[in-house]
Amino acid sequence: MSLFNDELVIIRGAGDLATGVVYSLYKAHFKIILLETQYPSSIRRKVALSEAVYDGKSRVEDIEAVLVKSYEEALNIVTDTNYSKIPILIDPNCEILNHIKPTFLIDAIIAKKNLGTNKSMAKYTIALGPGFTAGKDCDIVIETVRGHNLGRMYNKGEAIPNTGIPGNIGGKEAERVIHASADGIIENIKNIGDFVREKEVIAYINNNNEKIEVLAAFDGLLRGIIRDGFKVHRGLKIADIDPRKSEYNNCFTISDKARNLGGAVLTAMMYLYNK
Repeated sequence: MSLFNDELVIIRGAGDLATGVVYSLYKAHFKIILLETQYPSSIRRKVALSEAVYDGKSRVEDIEAVLVKSYEEALNIVTDTNYSKIPILIDPNCEILNHIKPTFLIDAIIAKKNLGTNKSMAKYTIALGPGFTAGKDCDIVIETVRGHNLGRMYNKGEAIPNTGIPGNIGGKEAERVIHASADGIIENIKNIGDFVREKEVIAYINNNNEKIEVLAAFDGLLRGIIRDGFKVHRGLKIADIDPRKSEYNNCFTISDKARNLGGAVLTAMMYLYNK
């Protein structure tokens, strides 16, 4: 039996980076409940358990999340002896905490700001990325910026402030991420995993009677694109292109960054629990 068999973990967020955290903790036999918004805006949807909010379930590699309607249903799943699927509840304001208090609460929203997480939410609290102060908002902050300090655990202070520049992949940085140029409803032309050419139309933004083209910035694999029919706003991140044409399988598996963060969170949990 796992040492932590009865320790409940609540994770805020279920996007692609959060899914890397979920994967590590699930494999370590933690009981996990995921909390999401009503309309998740994940780009790397093929590796984001948040897609269960739309489809009722989402499978990433060999783990699966299922949408539940109440905290009671979530608890029934995680306390079942055959616990094999991770419940995900639409609860952006953490109302579940009015009924249960987990041992660990992990803020993995990666919103670049604090959306309400505080130390009173659980026995131990961990937050990923900028917007949090360790010792004040949470017990530990985990660095999320690619580079030498990725995954670093901060017991005091904050993570590196948001630079606004995506990490370097295949020599591409800011240009590999595409943002909406207008408000509207997105209409996808290309799918995740498709090879796209520079200036090729990958989607349209339907703004009233106008169809605004969304163009690929360079040749590469469409690593991520926001869900078809999503209501976007100007400046929202809507697509991600990987210039490494040989990395097709990466579109459908958890990234190195997400796995790093998963390991970092697990280390932080052990540190807090055994301190």
